[in-house]
Amino acid sequence: MLYWAVIFFVVAIVAGLFGFGGIASASAGIAQVLFVIFLVLFIVAMVARALRGRTP
Repeated sequence: MLYWAVIFFVVAIVAGLFGFGGIASASAGIAQVLFVIFLVLFIVAMVARALRGRTP
């Protein structure tokens, strides 16, 4: 998930450099959404691991 967020961020930067504003803003928006989803899933996984405790 984080990989795809980085890919869309790079596409947004390249599109912005070449003057494609619409594509750049769409790619940046997608990258932001994917990054937020990644963060939420990461936090849920960390909380689930903390609640489960250590296994022997």
